[in-house]
Amino acid sequence: MADRNAAAIPVIALTGYLGAGKTTLLNHVLRAPGARIGVVINDFGELNVDAGLVTGQIDEPVSIAGGCICCLPDEGGLDDALEKLADPKLALDAIIVEASGMAEPVTISRLIRFSGVERIRHGGVVDVIDGAEHFDTVDTGPAPPPRYGAASLVVVNKLDRIAEDAREETLRRVESRVRELNPDAYVVGAIAGRIDPRLLYDVDDGGEDGQMSFRELLLAEPDHDHDEHVHAASVTVLGDGPVDPGPLIDLLESPPRGVYRMKGTVAIGKRHYLFNVVGTSVHVANAPAGSGAGHLVAIGTHLDTDDVRSRMETALRPAPEKVAAAGMRRLQRLRHYSI
Repeated sequence: MADRNAAAIPVIALTGYLGAGKTTLLNHVLRAPGARIGVVINDFGELNVDAGLVTGQIDEPVSIAGGCICCLPDEGGLDDALEKLADPKLALDAIIVEASGMAEPVTISRLIRFSGVERIRHGGVVDVIDGAEHFDTVDTGPAPPPRYGAASLVVVNKLDRIAEDAREETLRRVESRVRELNPDAYVVGAIAGRIDPRLLYDVDDGGEDGQMSFRELLLAEPDHDHDEHVHAASVTVLGDGPVDPGPLIDLLESPPRGVYRMKGTVAIGKRHYLFNVVGTSVHVANAPAGSGAGHLVAIGTHLDTDDVRSRMETALRPAPEKVAAAGMRRLQRLRHYSI
């Protein structure tokens, strides 16, 4: 398999049973200006991606026949679609694979992670659940469903169908069940799939003085009776020269509470490396020449910004004259598993 370099495009699996709100969430995040997103969809089922939004990002979505992504033959479907979307001419910021309701998150995650396509990297598994119906239709047995184990982000959708005073308890119940299989998954609540796109991929805020761009105005969603929206926050810290990889990797492998994604370019020794973190998955690549000063950005919800900033500053402190060999070995292991 070829080296997946600094230009690798994150491929995000969007999963969930039919009716959970996957397509609603997808259409919502596609409305965000400032990013070019590729979309892979199944032909199976009642998927209804807003073609106007998709064509606003790329020429057309790539559609996969065969029913269910996890049932595709090894040589078929998904890799062909990803190969097309990974074309540098498209200059995509991310690719979202919307799976059918029948697809298993574990299998889809594996297909993406071990794809033979160059210039892509695993961008996480977003599992959307219907908060109002989930415990009557999906999580009904004594053991939690295996799908929890594959998710990096669990979106508890349709909270508007739950009494307002019961929503927090529903979120706590879902999170408790998820934690039985996956102590590191990120769990958020949502109405109409309205999560901040920055939880999934990089978005250039752009604009001046908080004004909406022309494209944003054209694609503005209707004003429903509610405006609930999971908003993400970010913390940025600049580096000052090469750092010790040990403390940096400690931070990346165990991000501060509330952090779902981290990214940045950091100098270690005489080289610069590009780091991308989704949940507990750390991807390392060689940064292009001339990357400039090091920096890290942490993105998540309900952040203790002082704690996040303090931990990032500690990780980016200039390295001592002699860096511990153990830290360099950890870096090389991460680099190896990122290929």
